[in-house]
Amino acid sequence: MLTIGEIAQALDAAPPLGADWTLAETVIDSRQARPGDLFVALPGETHDGHEFVAAAFQRGARAALVTPAIRQQALDADEWEPASGEAQPPMGERALCIIVPDVLAALQRIAAWRRRQRPACQVIGVTGSVGKTTTKEAVAAVVAQRYETLRSPGNYNNEIGLPLTLLQLEPRHQRAVLEMSMYALGEIALLAELAAPRIGVVTNVEPIHLERLGALEAIAQAKAELPRALPPEGAAVLNGDDPRVRAMAALTPARRVLTFGLASDNELWADGIVSRGLQGTALTLHHQGRAVALETPMLGAHSAWAALAAAGVGLVEGLSWDEIAAGLGQPNPPLRMVIRRGLRGAMILDDTYNAGPSSTVAALDFLATLPGRPVAVLGDMLELGSYEREGHRQVGRKAGQVASELVTMGTRARAIAEAAREAGLAGSAIHQAASHAEAVAILRERLQAGDVVLVKGSRSMAMDKIVAAIGEETA
Repeated sequence: MLTIGEIAQALDAAPPLGADWTLAETVIDSRQARPGDLFVALPGETHDGHEFVAAAFQRGARAALVTPAIRQQALDADEWEPASGEAQPPMGERALCIIVPDVLAALQRIAAWRRRQRPACQVIGVTGSVGKTTTKEAVAAVVAQRYETLRSPGNYNNEIGLPLTLLQLEPRHQRAVLEMSMYALGEIALLAELAAPRIGVVTNVEPIHLERLGALEAIAQAKAELPRALPPEGAAVLNGDDPRVRAMAALTPARRVLTFGLASDNELWADGIVSRGLQGTALTLHHQGRAVALETPMLGAHSAWAALAAAGVGLVEGLSWDEIAAGLGQPNPPLRMVIRRGLRGAMILDDTYNAGPSSTVAALDFLATLPGRPVAVLGDMLELGSYEREGHRQVGRKAGQVASELVTMGTRARAIAEAAREAGLAGSAIHQAASHAEAVAILRERLQAGDVVLVKGSRSMAMDKIVAAIGEETA
C-alpha cells in the first residue's frame, strides 16, 4: 500500500492536501484495477495506457500515474503535478491523476524509494540466460524456511515488473527474491540500482538474445552487472561449471563468493543425480566434506543446478541442511512446464513459454525419462544470432536420439529436422509443418494412447496454440 504523501516523498515533491490518502495495489492493466488501486498508464508497443485511464477509474482505481498528455482527454478527475509547485487540489471521493514527465521513470523512483524504506529486508537477485524462474522459485522456497519472503511473481523480471514487485514490500518481509532479466547492456545494472541486492545468483551464460548483443562475451558482460552491483558485505553465488560465470568472481566487490555445479572443484557440488520422471529428482550435495542426499519435486536432471543455487544461497544465509532440504522438498511451485492431458490419453508436456538450445535439450532429456512413446513438437528458437543454425542442429541431434516422432514448425526448425534425420530418426517419423493448423493435423493423425508429447518453441511461435488444439477437451 502507498499513500499520496509517500508518492510525494519518492518524487521529491511537497506533500499535497490529502497526503494520507491511501492507495491499495499498483496495477498496469486497467482490467485488473480494483477499488482503491493506483493505475500506472505505461506506453506500450501496441497500446498506450493513457487510453485506459477512464476504464481503470470506472473499475474503482483511486489514482493514476500519467503524463501531461492526459489533459487532452475529458476525465472527471482531480489533477496533481508533483513538480509544479502550484497549490494542489483537494482530494475527496473523486479520482486523481498524478502528472509526471515520464511514467516509467516515476514508477521506478517510487519503487526505489519503497526499497529504501525497507532496509531490514535483504534482496536476493537471480539472473542468467536459462533457468532464472526455476532458480528463483527454489531460492525463495529455501530462504522462506527461516525468513518471511517476498518473491517476484511470474515474469515480473524487467524494468516494469521488478518495480511492481518492490512496491509489494511490507514491513514483515525479511527477504525478497527477485528475478532479473535483460535484452541489452545496462538493464540489469538498472534493476540492481533499484533493488539494492545483497546476494546475487548467476545461473549461466547461453546464446539467448545473441542476436541483440552480438557475442556471448556481451551476454556475460550484461549478466555480470548483478555481481558487480553487490556490496562488499554481500555474496555472489555463481555457477562454477560455466567458465564465463565463474570468471565473475573476479568482478564482484562481494567478499563472499560461492561457486556451485557438478564439477567437484566447486565449493558446493552435486553427484548421484537421478531423474524420477514426474516424481522429481534425487541428488547428493557435497560441501566442505559433508555429503547430503536429498530429493526435490523439480523435474529433470537439469534441475540439479537450480537446487544447487538455492542450497548455495541457503548456506550463505546460514540456514541448516535440514532447512535447505525442507525448502527443496516442497511441492513444485507453478513453473513453466505444465503437464496436461491430450488426445487419446496422450500426456502433453507444455513447455511453450520460451525456448533456447540448452533448455530444449534439457526438456528432451526429461522426455526420455518418461514411460510412453516420446513425441517432440518443436518450433523455431529466435534471437540466437550467429548461433542460430548450430543451436537448432544441436536440438535436432538430441531429438533424433530421444523422439520416436518429431514435428517441427518454422523455417529455422528445418535444421532440427535435418539434424534429427542425420542422428538416425527415420524420415517417415519426421514431419515439417508450415503452420499451427498443419502441425495440429499431423498430431491428430499420429498421436496414440500412451504418447508423451513435448511442445516447445520461442514465445513468438505461439506453440501454446498447438497445445490447446490437441488438449483433452478437443478429443
